[in-house]
Amino acid sequence: MAEPWPPYSSSSRGKKKRPRSPNDDATSSQGRTENSTSLEDNLIFSDTLIALQLMRTQFPKLEKSQLYSSVKDRTQVDRDLESLKKDRVLRVFKLNTGQDDHAIMFMDDYLKQMESAVRRSKGKNQDCSEVFEWFEKYVLPSKLDVSIDHLELCSLLSHGGDARDKHITLLMNAGLLTRQLIDPNMYWFSIPSIGPILKGLTQGRKEVLSLLNRRKYKEMLLSSLEKTRLRLSPLDVRFHLRDLIGSGQIKTVQTATGLLARVSTD
Repeated sequence: MAEPWPPYSSSSRGKKKRPRSPNDDATSSQGRTENSTSLEDNLIFSDTLIALQLMRTQFPKLEKSQLYSSVKDRTQVDRDLESLKKDRVLRVFKLNTGQDDHAIMFMDDYLKQMESAVRRSKGKNQDCSEVFEWFEKYVLPSKLDVSIDHLELCSLLSHGGDARDKHITLLMNAGLLTRQLIDPNMYWFSIPSIGPILKGLTQGRKEVLSLLNRRKYKEMLLSSLEKTRLRLSPLDVRFHLRDLIGSGQIKTVQTATGLLARVSTD
């Protein structure tokens, strides 16, 4: 969200698909930093928070699988995430991708994103806008899980005032809550304006895997692959590579010419 993690820019919507060139300069595609950091040189870290802070400078939002690709000890990652959640340093969100995907966001970045969503919502409707203050003051500090049930949500909001269904509707319309399809009494905490990111995540995964699957041995040097400019995703290709490596869909093999990215067959 450019200072740390800039929210997704709507300026890329509606653009035509562009031809992909593996030799395109990495800094020319949308969402890349001016000083692009080599993924091969910065793939593995020993500390969870250091990994998070570096990737924060590269990517708009961070997926849990990206963190798994960067810190070898997954048990330590999960332990550190729990600690950072309890310390209110970050929040974890369940992503609506149809898979077991979770996003990680630093709390200060999330609050900035929330402020923008609240301003947009207040511009449309001033009625019941006090619920945003209740949500930030009573719900977020008390509920660290990725979801919350209706009764608990109402109970926490009631610390601020008379919480009604119209208040919850306003939170949903602002993108702060999403009702679960399998249980309408449960809500996911969500990141406002996440829709384009989710679309880019899904399409980018497919595009990277398709690119590798078309190669004779389904592999490619990581240094070459990370320079690819994707046609279907506004996200940096390194974002997708960390995601696919962390989820086990791509594995890396050290060779004399560099780190090789190969489609997993396990």
